[in-house]
Amino acid sequence: MHRSERGQRGGRSRAERAATYAITRWTGAFGCGRIVNARTAHSQLVGAIVWGIGVALHEETRLDARLGRFMNRNLAEYLVPVNADVPPIDAFFVEEEDRAVNPIGAKNVGEIGICGAAAAVANAVFHATGRRVRELPIAPHRLLG
Repeated sequence: MHRSERGQRGGRSRAERAATYAITRWTGAFGCGRIVNARTAHSQLVGAIVWGIGVALHEETRLDARLGRFMNRNLAEYLVPVNADVPPIDAFFVEEEDRAVNPIGAKNVGEIGICGAAAAVANAVFHATGRRVRELPIAPHRLLG
């Protein structure tokens, strides 16, 4: 579980002998001040969580050291999460009133869901496998090697 100034999030994963893994559920609690539009804010959090899962498990820019060029510069070769990669996500708001931010107490919701997401995935993988991976994306070859 990762705790930050504005939110707490946690992922649960399972790892099997074949070096496969899956995130089975995701829960995040976020202190975002006064929520002006709950539906939009919730969608922003879920989207940011999916983005964080992509950073942790899929997204990797490969660089050709000899030529200095990106080797996966299109979406056919640059992996991003798809619907099958995304677990059930429970994102909710922690009620707080912070008038120091602005007169109505609203805060930015846009990217707070991604903060700590990769660390939460890495910790869940560690607890499932006993192996600490310190490079992203977390891939089977890094778990085995």
